[in-house]
Amino acid sequence: MAGSQRTANRTAIKSEGPVPGRRDQAISVCARLLGERLDTRTLEHDGALATAPLALPVEGGGVAVLFRYGAVILFDTAPEPAERFLARLDPLLTEKFATTEREDLHILVRADTEQLVDGAGNILLHDRTVERLQLVADVLAKNLVLSHYEARMAAIFDRIEPLAGNLRQKGRAGVPGKVLLQHIGEVLSMQQKMVGRVETGEKPELVWEHPELDRLYMRLAEEYELRDRGRAIDRKLDIVSRTVETLLSLEQTRSSLRVEWYIVALIVAELLIAAYSLVPGH
Repeated sequence: MAGSQRTANRTAIKSEGPVPGRRDQAISVCARLLGERLDTRTLEHDGALATAPLALPVEGGGVAVLFRYGAVILFDTAPEPAERFLARLDPLLTEKFATTEREDLHILVRADTEQLVDGAGNILLHDRTVERLQLVADVLAKNLVLSHYEARMAAIFDRIEPLAGNLRQKGRAGVPGKVLLQHIGEVLSMQQKMVGRVETGEKPELVWEHPELDRLYMRLAEEYELRDRGRAIDRKLDIVSRTVETLLSLEQTRSSLRVEWYIVALIVAELLIAAYSLVPGH
């Protein structure tokens, strides 16, 4: 919830657009997180402007930057062409989200400033080269992914809290081991996606290829708190993982004890039957 509120506040500030009386070129930005995965390979030959990340021209005007983890960032694209472009991506999506993470804002092209983010929170670019748009898109895409995982972590905590309460009050989790294993699977899946696909805490390859963009990336990463938010999610994932593993271990111990008691009961029953058979007349 905190991450969503922070994004909403930032969006409200940035959507103000250019400052009156100043000659700024405003670029509208439409950022969307559409699904778990986007197959970008089939689009790499559609007149790509650049790769890693893939940048494509949009029919009707504008530029789209696409990421394999399901994020799409549209620059200077009118609503109708944007909807047509997004609809074209539907067949290429895996596990499309019912509700998409989104952010709409403006960036300003201002050649006469050394600032990278102004006092109102607007992103400032010296020019609108494809490389700079790719870098901004990378930061915005990671911001969307972090917002998505922050919401998922809040939902996971809501499900884990009653289990911890049952353990404190009744001494047991109160759910089958299968449910606990599903929670562990969900946590491992999130960790794999954050580390293996998105790499929210790492610099993009673009910065290594264009060192002059390093300062811009570091300032934007700080503005969107990418590293801190990623670490916070990692800590929460670790807490959930340890909690669920502890509950699962306790449930397995209880199951083992029940099996042992069943075995003891069977042995006692066998002894009673054997003793009964030794009684004269039986």
